[in-house]
Amino acid sequence: MTIPKTILLADDDAGIRTVLNQALSRAGYDVRGSATAASLWKLVAAGIGDLVVTDVILPDDNGFDVLTRIKRTRPDLPVVVISANNTIMTAITAAERGAYEYLPKPFDLDELLKVTERALSDASRPTKDQSDAMVSPPGDGLPLIGRSRVMQDIYRIVARMTQSDLTVMINGESGTGKELVARALHDFGTRRDGPFVALNMASIPRELIESELFGHEKGAFTGATSRYAGKFEQAHGGTLFLDEIGDMPMEAQTRLLRVLQENEFTSVGGRSTQTTDVRIIAATHRDMPAMIAKGTFREDLYFRLNVVPIRLPALRERIEDIDDLVQHFLIDAKSHGLAAKQPGTGVIERLKQHHWPGNVRELENLIKRLLAIYSGDYISLEHVESELSRSSTSVGSKLTEDVSLGEFVENYLAQYVTGFGDELPPAGMYERIIREVELPLISSALAATRGNQLRAAELLGINRNTLRSRIKALNLHPAEGKFVRTFK
Repeated sequence: MTIPKTILLADDDAGIRTVLNQALSRAGYDVRGSATAASLWKLVAAGIGDLVVTDVILPDDNGFDVLTRIKRTRPDLPVVVISANNTIMTAITAAERGAYEYLPKPFDLDELLKVTERALSDASRPTKDQSDAMVSPPGDGLPLIGRSRVMQDIYRIVARMTQSDLTVMINGESGTGKELVARALHDFGTRRDGPFVALNMASIPRELIESELFGHEKGAFTGATSRYAGKFEQAHGGTLFLDEIGDMPMEAQTRLLRVLQENEFTSVGGRSTQTTDVRIIAATHRDMPAMIAKGTFREDLYFRLNVVPIRLPALRERIEDIDDLVQHFLIDAKSHGLAAKQPGTGVIERLKQHHWPGNVRELENLIKRLLAIYSGDYISLEHVESELSRSSTSVGSKLTEDVSLGEFVENYLAQYVTGFGDELPPAGMYERIIREVELPLISSALAATRGNQLRAAELLGINRNTLRSRIKALNLHPAEGKFVRTFK
């Protein structure tokens, strides 16, 4: 007869304990429930339990402090942290303290059961001493904001990657916060005491990219009046963030690949090689597989960079985070001398209706303008409408009988450009807009033909295999009579 594994469950909410107890018991586990940290610790100290599931907030102690004590006394006992305080710092702290996994509330019971099974079947793996590990966000506030499910998934990936030195590729539209993720990976990672060096490929003339990356010697080319230490040398011992990697010219791609393979490089005009010790984080808003197919980006370099992919969602994919983002920007604006205000009636609802082509950056710029330009104790709906309409042309943002499709697209693009405030959007606007048009086009054709791919292909005037390929690439699935994009 097989002896069931024992799960120690700690949560001060009796209802949650009951639900989790029933789910774990039905799965064949022996569950010992605790309402306090003290009662949990008695069981752990007695050597009882094969897995701990604990909330962060307990009435008599902090779950993270309990986690630290467990890792000191029973380092091979896996601990799953659950919490309703589902911020990125919760995920990062859980990883720092040695948690096996972090699950933000509310979570699916099936997800907990899968994590439980995986943790128990995982052989006693070596664990490092996390007893003194505790991080605080640099400066004020959190590096990333949002409690939506898609952001929780990102937090968990980022938290795991802070404990690793693996290369990360961040993909997302402009304004989604790619550099914020890169900074979080560095600031809370193993290289936090080293330099963080960023280079935006789209902002550097193509002929100077190799010099910027690898440095140059005096006299290497016209204008090289002194030796220059490139970004690899500057980032030694730390993190090198290569933003808009898709804009890197092919000749520089070849040299970068060699550096990633051999961990050494030669400066422009130099003769001796230099070793490099950096963590690479790359980011792009481009469709890299499409660029590889076109021959504009090396496939072998892509695989070297795309070890751990992180996709950041557009703001329109996490509309439920707008309230938290607005509050964050309002607090941040006070530190810049802007008046303290709160959103008036209907403001948050109106902001959730906007398309946000400039994503989080556009929302931040809008909040700053509203605080700087308008007086009053509240941000009014009238002022929001005024600023949003100013971003559009006088024709309006809706497609009507008086507005052709071409005019509508032109108006939208004008709004997209102005969404970046005083900045211009980065290169790659053509591919970004084409992708954005393709999604509703194919979705509408599938909806019109009730999912019949053959008829949808005929309607679109494309090959059926081409349509299947694009459906797979766009992750389109039927939902409530429509075809929507889903993300794993």
